[in-house]
Amino acid sequence: MSRSSLVASAAACVALFAHPASATGQDLAVDTAGAAALIDQALSHSAVMANLQYLTDVIGPRLTGSPAARRANEWTLERFKAYGLDGHVEAWKFGGTWTRGSIRVRLTAPRSHDVTAASWAWAPGTGGVTVTGPVVRIDASTPDSFALYRRRVKGAWAMTRVPSLVWNNDGPPMTAADSARQRDFFRSVFTPFRDADSSTRARMQQFANDVPYLLRRAGALGILVDAGKEHALLNMSGSPNRPLPLPQLAVAHEDFALFDRLLGAGTTPRLAVTITNTLTRDSVPQWNTVAEIPGSEHPGQVVIVGAHLDSWDLGTGATDNGTGAMCTLETARAIAQSGLKPKRTIRFVLFTGEEQGLIGSRKYAEAHAGEMDSIQAVIVLDNGTGAITGQALQGRTDLEALWRAILAPVAGLGADSVVNRTKGGTDHLSFLPYGVPGFNFNQLERGYNHTHHSQSDTYGMAIPADLMQASAVMAVSAFELANLPGMIPRGERSAPTPVQAVKISDSLVVTGRGSN
Repeated sequence: MSRSSLVASAAACVALFAHPASATGQDLAVDTAGAAALIDQALSHSAVMANLQYLTDVIGPRLTGSPAARRANEWTLERFKAYGLDGHVEAWKFGGTWTRGSIRVRLTAPRSHDVTAASWAWAPGTGGVTVTGPVVRIDASTPDSFALYRRRVKGAWAMTRVPSLVWNNDGPPMTAADSARQRDFFRSVFTPFRDADSSTRARMQQFANDVPYLLRRAGALGILVDAGKEHALLNMSGSPNRPLPLPQLAVAHEDFALFDRLLGAGTTPRLAVTITNTLTRDSVPQWNTVAEIPGSEHPGQVVIVGAHLDSWDLGTGATDNGTGAMCTLETARAIAQSGLKPKRTIRFVLFTGEEQGLIGSRKYAEAHAGEMDSIQAVIVLDNGTGAITGQALQGRTDLEALWRAILAPVAGLGADSVVNRTKGGTDHLSFLPYGVPGFNFNQLERGYNHTHHSQSDTYGMAIPADLMQASAVMAVSAFELANLPGMIPRGERSAPTPVQAVKISDSLVVTGRGSN
């Protein structure tokens, strides 16, 4: 569909669907006046791709704790101010920093082969020394299974799981049985004790926290994990709240599966690994970028529009989450340059530390705990480059009619789905314990499983039309939320989980070196 057709279709929807919506306990009529102007700004005057290109190509990957992350804070603040917003950066304590160094991983037996791999974040290296040893596969899922294999890991690189079930999309399509097998595999990996009682789950979680330290004590050289993607794409994670005591490598699935097949056939692979990483232990400040358009009638009541600005460092953090961050910046530009005045303040927050456990947004929520009852809602974008398809209600089924009315002006853009889906893994979660309605938009997938945390997460994977559409949807949603006649009912409250280091059994903790 052409841009002019999209604008015309959306304008027609504004006129057709301008009607009140009800939420539990009160009626909240959605005022759609101004939606057409916001859609026109986002679709016909977009700066989202130019901003994304600068963020990814010039600033580059934005690992929290790095100079690039700080530069991204400064540059986005400059852009917000250029669009006429007031803004600042807010500091929070992060933890120790980690810097990726050089790496070479080579299979030396039964043949010579360069292995595609990357160091896990907040893991040490080899001190620049080449460390050689066999690969062994062990079962470290329970204390009893680990005890059976413990003696085998000394002087070896340890595979602690079987290869992931990565489907060959160039072959026959999945059958129902294939899908069930893959689903069961992921459940066994990510929620292995979901049916156990709370005491057992706590005990097994503690064991999982201890496994890297148990492996180090047993003399393992390091840990090998399957990147779990096709075509040699890698994966990445790590946090200063869980620094590792020995090297851990994300290995391309093809190489990881090769090691497994060789072991199954009775042939032991051997690796030569050289890694240089740098870790610091002292906690350092990091920053969230904050800007706002003040409300004309209720300036103390706030709609938060957000995304995380930080990224992993294998690619340039384009779809995770440069796209969400630049759509947030574009939402600010569209509203500010439309000339429309929201009744409530619209605050734009670009969080850092998301990839290490939502730390920046959790710290923000903690610092602003006294203001939570005045936050109308939090809306974030963090599922890649795909166009917004609608809203996930996060269990708030009482708000279904409200969200249908909010999205009515952008239904013609394809954002017309409202589903009771609970979404995890991003910054809206940090606000839910305070009772704040928090939402992460649903999006088209657009290959997000490929780019997510991988070396292919670069500017070329972004889709301009999708990002312009997403910016339009966010701008309309934010403005309408700001102009509701009342506050959205609060959700259930719970005690916020404090940001703290993962607990390791006292008997396993020793002081480690900083640079490796």
